[in-house]
Amino acid sequence: MFKKILIANRGEIACRVIKTARKLGIRTVAVYSDADKDARHVELADEAVHIGAAPSRESYLLADRIIEACKKTGAEAVHPGYGFLSENEGFAKRVEEEGIVFIGPKHYSIAAMGDKIASKKLAGEAKVNTIPGYNDAIDTAEQAVEIAKGIGYPVMIKASAGGGGKGLRVAFNDKEALEGFTSCRNEARNSFGDDRVFIEKFVEEPRHIEIQVLGDAHGNVIYLNERECSIQRRHQKVIEEAPSPFISEATRKAMGEQAVALAKAVKYQSAGTVEFVVGKDQSFYFLEMNTRLQVEHPVTECITGLDLVELMIRVAAGEKLPLAQKDVQRNGWAIECRINAEDPFRNFLPSTGRLVRFQPPAEQLAAAEPTPADAYGVRVDTGVYEGGEIPMYYDSMIAKLIVHGRDRNHAIALMREALNGFVIRGIHSNIPFQAALLAHPKFVSGEFNTGFIAEHYAHGFRAEDVPHADPDFLVALAAYVHRRYRARASGISGQLEGHGVKVGEQFVVVTLAADGQHVHTPVSVTDFQGKTGSSAVQVGANSYRIDSLSPLGSIRVEGRVNGQPFTAQVERGAGKNPLALRVQHNGTQIEAMVLSPLGARLLALMPYKAPPDMSKFLLSPMPGLLVDVAVQEGQQVQAGEKLAVIEAMKMENVLFAAQDGVVGKIAAAKGESLAVDQVIMEFA
Repeated sequence: MFKKILIANRGEIACRVIKTARKLGIRTVAVYSDADKDARHVELADEAVHIGAAPSRESYLLADRIIEACKKTGAEAVHPGYGFLSENEGFAKRVEEEGIVFIGPKHYSIAAMGDKIASKKLAGEAKVNTIPGYNDAIDTAEQAVEIAKGIGYPVMIKASAGGGGKGLRVAFNDKEALEGFTSCRNEARNSFGDDRVFIEKFVEEPRHIEIQVLGDAHGNVIYLNERECSIQRRHQKVIEEAPSPFISEATRKAMGEQAVALAKAVKYQSAGTVEFVVGKDQSFYFLEMNTRLQVEHPVTECITGLDLVELMIRVAAGEKLPLAQKDVQRNGWAIECRINAEDPFRNFLPSTGRLVRFQPPAEQLAAAEPTPADAYGVRVDTGVYEGGEIPMYYDSMIAKLIVHGRDRNHAIALMREALNGFVIRGIHSNIPFQAALLAHPKFVSGEFNTGFIAEHYAHGFRAEDVPHADPDFLVALAAYVHRRYRARASGISGQLEGHGVKVGEQFVVVTLAADGQHVHTPVSVTDFQGKTGSSAVQVGANSYRIDSLSPLGSIRVEGRVNGQPFTAQVERGAGKNPLALRVQHNGTQIEAMVLSPLGARLLALMPYKAPPDMSKFLLSPMPGLLVDVAVQEGQQVQAGEKLAVIEAMKMENVLFAAQDGVVGKIAAAKGESLAVDQVIMEFA
């Protein structure tokens, strides 16, 4: 076994590998860029080596620096994590040539699976299902119909140079194939100047399901069940689960055996993933093989009770797999939500900056500690900490929230409660969106495919997309917390006699409706017991008995309502109104002012203050680096003209003029780091 390994990565995956290495008694070396000098993985490792500037191309992607760090520290092996150099065959080969062990597959396996055309050819030779198709240019419409009939309808007619939806038709019969070929060819010629067209099988209602495989240097390969990864936004996975709620036992076995056959064909030694697209009739076809550890590996660890990182290290050290196919378990149900630093209400734009609050829910399970069959609860894999900085140079994932339940419904319930208790402040996160997905009837029923988010959130994500099952509970919770604050204030000593704080029982909770109007809800809070934190709250016809021992001022409020446990987030002055309480539960958020009846009547008399007109300013929609200013002061611009480019978290955002105008003053310079809503330029 190795005495010391270097982790050529950062963030949560570096921390994850360190945990397993520590369990095995292996010393660890972290590498870090300028942006990561105070990062969690640097703190957790036994040693750390600085490898360059903040951008990954000047640090984490420099193979020479990684190898130099190995030699300098005496690391015998390198774990690449995922991303960066993990699937770089040249890096894997160089590491091996330097006498360092690559904790992953051999370079020739990476090469074989890295080429899309070669990998499909290899898959076909290994008797793995590939999408039927005719990949050469088709000359005539009649030939297209014959080919389509041979493949079997429905088929997809695609322009070789296509993109952006142009030059693509789906045909369900001969007539549609004939017409589709002609229009597809014309569109391709006009749009791309290239009229080559090919045909492949169209998979209806496709799902993205992947098989985890594990191989050793002794020719043994097994599969560790499947993961359902169909909930995706712009081809990025959002929620993963294991097992899949869709496939049958027979399909699972067939997919697993084909994945093993492919892994054996490329002499695969390590953890890897074979990805399939699966149709609504359970037909499945090979997509690609990821020759590394996947982001979503924890859900497989939960249902199998295995530590995949440990098995990767043991295989790399030359050990045989400690289990055969018949020994692979499948216990309970696991779900993983990727918690990303992005603002779901601003079209998921990146959100960087300081983590003012980072309080994950309590963990009952942990990475590097194999999950017992009957152990259910929450696990959090992260590479950040409260007070730390989320840099703009890397991807947006700040944590993975994983739950293991008895069955799928239990896992969904655990995940919803865990999201309720996940406190993140200082930056935006996609937690409200995750909560909405978990509450969606189609997700709960398991009736979804890769088009789920595009279909149900075609116009982006809005607060009203998360209806609460019991909106009066949010009002009751606001009144309950306010009453506790009043009770505490009434107990402060030194109050002038006759002018002390009166607690009261009758309140009006004022919230803002979608149309911007104030909604006044009369509420009574009685039977208050300061020491036990219990109240009876009446909202219209609904009664709530709320008990909580959470200290006042803590954002996370845990307790029981009408005998049932709940977790919510409540804080004062967090929103636009410093007098309001912000209440969050199950993805829904309200801002509520809890007033006396007289206070509510007086509020109704207050004049409306219109927000300032910001239409004359170009504001930064996200924190990031201003990489280009495309206009000059005094320049006339037309609607749709490019004004500036901002870059953050591997994402480039081009800002265009919303209307015709003249650029007045440019307030930000190229190369400047911008805050969200910072003025970039003003129009005359």
